[in-house]
Amino acid sequence: MIGAVLVIHAVEINLPGHQTRDAALPFPPVVWAAPLGGLSQAEQDIIRIYQEVSPAVVNITSTAIGFDSFFHPIPERGSGSGFMIDKRGHIVTNNHVVEDAKSLEVTLADGMKTPAKLIGRDPLNDLAVIRIDVPIEKLHVVRLGESGRLQIGQIAIAIGNPFGLDRTVTSGVVSSLGRTLRTETGREIRGVIQTDAAINPGNSGGPLLNSRGEVVGINTAIFSPSGGSVGIGFAIPIDTAKRLIPELIAKGRVSHPWLGISGLSVTPETSRVLDLPIQHGVLVVRISPQSPADQAGIRGGQRRIRIGNTILQVGGDLLVEIDGQKIERMHDLVAYLEDHKRVGDTVELEILRNAQRLKVTVRLGELPQELP
Repeated sequence: MIGAVLVIHAVEINLPGHQTRDAALPFPPVVWAAPLGGLSQAEQDIIRIYQEVSPAVVNITSTAIGFDSFFHPIPERGSGSGFMIDKRGHIVTNNHVVEDAKSLEVTLADGMKTPAKLIGRDPLNDLAVIRIDVPIEKLHVVRLGESGRLQIGQIAIAIGNPFGLDRTVTSGVVSSLGRTLRTETGREIRGVIQTDAAINPGNSGGPLLNSRGEVVGINTAIFSPSGGSVGIGFAIPIDTAKRLIPELIAKGRVSHPWLGISGLSVTPETSRVLDLPIQHGVLVVRISPQSPADQAGIRGGQRRIRIGNTILQVGGDLLVEIDGQKIERMHDLVAYLEDHKRVGDTVELEILRNAQRLKVTVRLGELPQELP
């Protein structure tokens, strides 16, 4: 395994064939001219940012234990990227770079190799913090920006270690904002930044920067039919990381508020097929035993039906509001809990049960490390 990067569901896209323009056609080639005697301002900016930030970018090598065909344990190595955030030696990276690692080694910009300790990780947002113990002069710290102020079209610069090629820089633009990324494990990461700056295996955990050299995202995944960059990469917003990093450092994990339901987003189509009294909301499919929702008396599906090749559990409560705010889909419910609530808070749910509207108060628990 050369490098770590999440590759999300890839679809081959066929483009119309390209035709080379003849020289006689009235479309002369575009020539980009640099100022006389020097580099363009854009080139100067990228050079400056690379010189400032690359010393803070590290290569992370993880060693996990796998098994061969005879079930003999063998070490498996992977690599990714990370960046230093303080003078105590803390480094931010992706959870999938360090997950299941038995040992971690960090290579600094000057080639020095040093062991690293896992401090905390949050699989739900694919974030992790590790720490190294080196002389303070070896620690180069990045500046954290604000992803909430990003605009589509602004410059995006990525630094990382694709395919083990240390501190490689690529550039592009912010292609889109607010994406929801479904990883190979089925987890959803919200508010993701999309960029066309080239991201490849090994870039995971490295910084995505703005034109001021501030970190605005953490490169985490690509959409690709080939496993390499096709100009569709994704980064976790730095605002999410800034909110979670202190908790990861303090206690090694993030406490996520937990309701304890599995639900199906209701759309006009599902409403028609299932003959539901609403066109938007959440159909409660399953309740986790002893969860906050279970203790509050919320009901999951009571019977199973087959629709085509899919079996659905139906007959559960319909969630339509939380704390007075409409729930259009399951995503809205998860986003409200993550953004506005903490473990131990209460929420008021409005539900539909047997054509009756009910209000139920639920005290939120903590999302278990292993769901029941």
